[in-house]
Amino acid sequence: MKIFCNISTMSKKPALSSKNLARSRLRDIALACDVSISSVSRALAGQKGVREDVRQRIFEAARNAQYPLPNMVQGARIAVFASKAAMTDYSRTQFTWHVLEGLKSAAAAREIEISLIPLPDPEEGQAPLTDALISEDILGVLLLTVDDMQVMSRIQESGKAAVLINSDDPLMRISSVSPCNRSATRMACDYLIGLGHERIGFVMRPGRPTIRRRLEGWRDALLEHGLPCSDENVISVEDWTPECAERAIGERLDKGQLDVTALLCAADSLALGALSALKARQIACPEEISVMGIDNLPISDLLTPRLTTMHIPARELGETAVEMLIELSTQGQRVVRRTELACRLIERDSTASVAHGIA
Repeated sequence: MKIFCNISTMSKKPALSSKNLARSRLRDIALACDVSISSVSRALAGQKGVREDVRQRIFEAARNAQYPLPNMVQGARIAVFASKAAMTDYSRTQFTWHVLEGLKSAAAAREIEISLIPLPDPEEGQAPLTDALISEDILGVLLLTVDDMQVMSRIQESGKAAVLINSDDPLMRISSVSPCNRSATRMACDYLIGLGHERIGFVMRPGRPTIRRRLEGWRDALLEHGLPCSDENVISVEDWTPECAERAIGERLDKGQLDVTALLCAADSLALGALSALKARQIACPEEISVMGIDNLPISDLLTPRLTTMHIPARELGETAVEMLIELSTQGQRVVRRTELACRLIERDSTASVAHGIA
């Protein structure tokens, strides 16, 4: 049976024009936030004159109402706060340099400006951070190698979009991106164990949580394979320089206190020091002791022997952080997340099978 109806005779409400419909939805957002329609318009247009907390409420209400948000990314600015540890690293191992290259590349693709700001110690005052958190001109903040819980609390309380790079928030208040440090050392040890090494030393500078996870990965692998993971095989250094590693390892060798067939170093810079300590004592690498690093810095491929290492995706850390921050600033934070990027083995000449060596 066919049913015919004369559309012209059907009762219907007059359709809203697109302009009136948009104004109606703006009115709904204004009511939800208890502000004027003009405030909603200014906030969504990225104009000044709206407090940051009010702007965030308006954006959240607009997202809930599925109101089409403008593209506010182009021409925006991101403040990158780098800890003293990051800035020191910048002049030594180039890890920070590669992260910043990734940041700048991702930002340039979105036509975003990057401002690198050294993060002062608490006793020196936090004016630069305060200014960034209240500034309407800054899309969000990135914190590079920052472990300060007070800084994290201030950022979380401000409501400003933020992402931690090469660190994470133990209280999970701020999203973060970092290398998968624990699995990196686990994979490195698995590789060395596959070469027949059962006594593997770990060289590190104690302190940061990210490095503690590398130590945990070393323990994970040895325990999984039923091998000894005594603290006596953990060699602590005072700093990340090759000189500190050379001195610490050299002292162990001179005292006959280094009973290992392989040294896994928490950074390529420490592996460089390990190679120097062995060479100074005419201990062949890898024939007598294998040496392995973590980072895959450019110098690793220029050493003698060429350094076997774990590649840390430093550039990708920067790129991922920018994308995460843009998402947070334009779509809001549905849930805080901790992102870890996988690392991979780079096999070169500084490691060898125990079966082929003197050890």
